[in-house]
Amino acid sequence: MTIESQLRRLGLFDARVPRYTSYPTAPHFAGGVGPELYAEWIGAIPAGASISLYLHVPFCRRLCWFCACRTQGTSSDEPVRAYARVLKAEIALLKRHLAPGVRLSRLHWGGGTPTLMPPDMMRDLADTIFDAVPLAEGGEFSVEIDPNEIDAARLDALAASGMNRASIGVQDFDPEIQKTIGREQSYELTRDVAEMIRARGIASLNADILYGLPFQSPQRISDSVQKLLSLSPDRVALYGYAHVPWMSRRQQMIPSDSMPTPQERLDLFETARKLFVWDGYDEVGIDHFARPSDGLARAAKAGTLRRNFQGYTDDTAPVLVGLGASSISRFPQGYAQNAPATAAYTKAIRDGAFATHRGHVFKGEDLMRARIIEALMCEFRVDRDEILSGHAVTPERLDALFAGAAAAFPGMVQHDRDGLAILPQGRPLTRMVARAFDAYDQTKAQHSAAI
Repeated sequence: MTIESQLRRLGLFDARVPRYTSYPTAPHFAGGVGPELYAEWIGAIPAGASISLYLHVPFCRRLCWFCACRTQGTSSDEPVRAYARVLKAEIALLKRHLAPGVRLSRLHWGGGTPTLMPPDMMRDLADTIFDAVPLAEGGEFSVEIDPNEIDAARLDALAASGMNRASIGVQDFDPEIQKTIGREQSYELTRDVAEMIRARGIASLNADILYGLPFQSPQRISDSVQKLLSLSPDRVALYGYAHVPWMSRRQQMIPSDSMPTPQERLDLFETARKLFVWDGYDEVGIDHFARPSDGLARAAKAGTLRRNFQGYTDDTAPVLVGLGASSISRFPQGYAQNAPATAAYTKAIRDGAFATHRGHVFKGEDLMRARIIEALMCEFRVDRDEILSGHAVTPERLDALFAGAAAAFPGMVQHDRDGLAILPQGRPLTRMVARAFDAYDQTKAQHSAAI
């Protein structure tokens, strides 16, 4: 029996499972976590602690058809300026509740398109953040950059504000694919932007590329990957495109009959994966690649790789604070999400309260299951002793959980006295194996394909 036939037998090509950037996943967040509890969690951050901060800018000049993120289009700067004023008020509110001496280990601006902000707005917003929570020594300030929405003045502003890592979206360089997904962006433009970034002393460059796009073929994705490799990014995220037109109306613009089959998606991923490995990148988790010198690769080797709403990270701060509409925060006590609608978020902040809309308070086995899932997603293995020492679970209970997962994936998952491991041939099943430890009802949410 071939590996592909084994994967088919185990349901890989039919499964729709979470990406597990959190546990429980966001569809299971509910009421009960509001502004008061959020303020309490912020106040509980110890003085002098390190935290991460994510800032969400939900605006785009154009709405790409493939994107399922919560974004809104704007042709002028005024809505963005109004939103930035609300962000500054939220930052001021955060500052009032934080203990003294809290520092940022990571600051990330995402969206949407944060680089549509004018230079003066970028500088003002960065100054406001660092006044409230200074960047720690060795801290990282990263920004998602749309090559179609950046220029020298804005890059100058970001560099002057301390940006030391840039992330550019590529998706695919094929012109037909770009037209089909509503994201036209030439290789030449992307190359020029990468050069502009590095010319300002920003050496760390991330790039995102997608597999599973309409009309994609092994030859086409090979060509796009090789063009991307010519830019020498430090790390790459190779995401599977999630075609969910029932959830994202703009994806209805993409003809469903142009989509590759699940088996073809696996071939596309493998084609791209091999090219990155051949070029000297280390595999990191299920869909990231990094130069051996990059922090992500080092964290993977050291066993300190983590996973959050931004994907894989080498940041080990126990708190991630999300600013802006729809942003999600993670605390030792649970998750908290801001109101997703910009109007509702704006009203709450202008009324002098946090915009916390829903969330989840950790209970029962949540933290244990969260760590098992994170370990599988990051390292493809779970250390039995780590779980027993860090969580209130009996050896018998833990072994039963491990045995159940191993039985569900024979020949792909190994269970022994050291713990649980996904074998190399079983790594395409990683999200499905993780789901075996998910105690929440998966019928409540429609997730993306497992491959």
